[in-house]
Amino acid sequence: MSDIALELSGIEKVYNRGKAGEVQVLRGIDLTLKAGEAVALVAPSGAGKSTLLHIAGLLDQPDTGTVRIGGEAMHDQPDRRRTAVRRDQVGFVYQFHHLLPEFSAEENIVLPQLANGVARAPARARATDLLGSVGVSDRAGHRPAALSGGEQQRVAFCRALANSPRVLLADEPTGNLDPETSDRVFGAMMDLVRQTGLAALVATHNMELAARMDRVVRLEAGQLVTG
Repeated sequence: MSDIALELSGIEKVYNRGKAGEVQVLRGIDLTLKAGEAVALVAPSGAGKSTLLHIAGLLDQPDTGTVRIGGEAMHDQPDRRRTAVRRDQVGFVYQFHHLLPEFSAEENIVLPQLANGVARAPARARATDLLGSVGVSDRAGHRPAALSGGEQQRVAFCRALANSPRVLLADEPTGNLDPETSDRVFGAMMDLVRQTGLAALVATHNMELAARMDRVVRLEAGQLVTG
């Protein structure tokens, strides 16, 4: 198995703004993430970081360029294969947790596994392990509304890892948390990255947190700049 979890090569994306004309958001993006590596993606609002994450996570197609996950090129794959890879090998975490409100924390982690063909007993066991690893096992039976913001986001990380993905993509995952809670949630995320060996690409405005990752890349004028 390749230790390259995610590779972006020559990624370009142009949006047609109607009368405003075309806007090129991404210009020849090249980026490689190894297993167990956490990379911070820093960019001002509107610079295209969400577009880049969506392309990396197979939610959107680039106009040109190639996305490889685990060495497999995805640009010419049928939709069914792209969906399977996205489900099995990519985990997403956003600024807002997007947990299903009618289900408990544990159930939010069990459900993606059931959808992926895992039996209920091992799915619950994995949910228990994940919740314990981020320090919220005592909140397993609570619905999202009964959890604090930090607890909700830690459960969201657990849900993203439910099916043991190869790649974690996070878009401002601590952006709506206070500094103390943000630090605690970020620490839990980094622990999960180190424990599981997945590759994480994390978009953030928080330079203090970015500096604690393995690398920082900046998106400027549609291109990536290291450092």
